[in-house]
Formats: sequence, C-alpha cells, structure tokens
Amino acid sequence: MKFFAISDNVDTITGLRLAGIKGILVHEKAEVIQALEKAVEDVNVGIIIMTELLAEMVQEEVKEIRLDATKPIITVIPDRHGERRRPDYITNYIKESIGLKI
Repeated sequence: MKFFAISDNVDTITGLRLAGIKGILVHEKAEVIQALEKAVEDVNVGIIIMTELLAEMVQEEVKEIRLDATKPIITVIPDRHGERRRPDYITNYIKESIGLKI
C-alpha cells in the first residue's frame, strides 16, 4: 500500500517527497479532479493525502470517494500556512456523520 499526495503548495509536496511519498502539484479544480481520479484508479495507492484548500475545492468528489469502502482513504492535512478548519471541526463532523451532539 502506497501513499499519494495532492498539494497546491511546493513546500508541502517537497516535504512529503522527502518522506518518500510521491505526489503531484496542482492548482486548478480540473487538475485536482484529474489527479484524484488517477490516484483512485491506482490499485497500489491506499492513502491519498490532500491539502485543505484542494479538498475544499473538490468537496463532493472527496465525499463520494470516502463513502465507497473499496476506494483508498483520503486524509486532509493543513499546508504550510496552517489549518483552515474551524475550531469545532471534529465535533461538527461527528454530529453530521452520526447525528450525535457531543
């Protein structure tokens, strides 16, 4: 199982490459979708790492992939500029996922 990174930031992709993770640098929505499709089609890719800005750009596509149990796992990371999520992100995610307020 391999990792694959999709980033909009040169520093992030360089750091991940130094850790042995292959990836691609993209900026436009069409490029992000194409990179995501390529990573999903690769049977060797088990985990896709995306920066937050790109994940926000293709929210629906990421959601569809996450709902399909046969697809790779998608994890979203902050880039060098820091986290873009709201402070109560995890609480809201749980509430949306299972309908339970914590």
